[in-house]
Amino acid sequence: MRPTRRRMARWGCVVALLLFAAVCCAAPVGNAISAYVALKSGAQDDGGIAEGGSAADIPPRMLAAYKKAVQQVGKHVPKCRGMRWPILAGIAKVESNHAVGRNIADNGDIRPKIYGVLLNGSGQGGNTTVFPDTDNGRWDGTASAERAVGPFQFLPSTWEGVGKDANGDKVADPHNADDAALGAAIYLCAGGRDLTKRSQLQAAIFQYNRSQEYVANVLGWVDQYMAAAKDPDLKNVTGRVRTVIEAALSQRGVPYSWGGGNAAGRSTGICCSPSGKSGVGIKGFDCSGLTQYAYAQVGISLPRVAAAQAGVGQRIPASLGTSALKVGDLVFYATAPGRDSTIYHVGIYVGGGKMVNAPRPGTVVRLDSVNAMSGFAGGARLL
Repeated sequence: MRPTRRRMARWGCVVALLLFAAVCCAAPVGNAISAYVALKSGAQDDGGIAEGGSAADIPPRMLAAYKKAVQQVGKHVPKCRGMRWPILAGIAKVESNHAVGRNIADNGDIRPKIYGVLLNGSGQGGNTTVFPDTDNGRWDGTASAERAVGPFQFLPSTWEGVGKDANGDKVADPHNADDAALGAAIYLCAGGRDLTKRSQLQAAIFQYNRSQEYVANVLGWVDQYMAAAKDPDLKNVTGRVRTVIEAALSQRGVPYSWGGGNAAGRSTGICCSPSGKSGVGIKGFDCSGLTQYAYAQVGISLPRVAAAQAGVGQRIPASLGTSALKVGDLVFYATAPGRDSTIYHVGIYVGGGKMVNAPRPGTVVRLDSVNAMSGFAGGARLL
């Protein structure tokens, strides 16, 4: 029986205005959505998940729940092999968009609760089959019929069989991030599957929702998250370059804050971005704050704004393409490439076509493709 129903949210990117040169980093509207991840059922929220994927659209508390579930699932399904957090992330992305927009408490409780459509055969949301109530409204808030609940969108009847207490409060609650993630892991691991095998992973996802379109959608996200979970290969870089990259990578998951961050580390930002997003009260980094911090670890002082940082070190012309970049280089983006005064964004190249990136308000520091931002304007080599 299909255990889930899903809905996805959308969030538009912001437009960079040069009069906001005190800080950076908002992508021009032309690169709002990466074509690679504009899947048939809907695009990502912030436009920044580029080729190869990123964990950046996952709230840190939800990502923690996925990782915890991986650690705990073996207690309940000992023969399961290959459960990894990107698998759970792929399911939750499609089912609830990682509960983005909800408050996720420290104990994992999600409020407001997430409810699917009432499965009473009305046709709303594509449902034509009546699912009689099984929980007297305990989990889905209604006794008139069933509806899917929580970030993994379980039907109460399915939750009855897989729900476990993962956060230690002695209640197995599908509206709790930890409990729901563990329940999903148990459901996907049914029968002791080996999820390292593509065919068994596909079968597990199909069991979750008996639709080939759904399977393809989830697998697309799983593959992207898998790629993003791999750290860059830093075996053949110098010690100073390694220090810069590791400093930047250590900030993955830290919130973007407009005007936030400096050589000393993360800090609260200022008001306001071109879209009106304030960094006040958000302790984190914007793009140039992150680069300032990373390079400060090797004694290099950078100017505060991205356009000024382009004047430091050996300039790498955009005409040479991204293949000219080396690990540790700054990577720039401009509204008018060729005119450094229009540079609006900077990242740190880590090799393999990726950079450490603090993209825009509403995101976090993450690994992205160098093509995640528009207007490639070359780079600068400082090491």
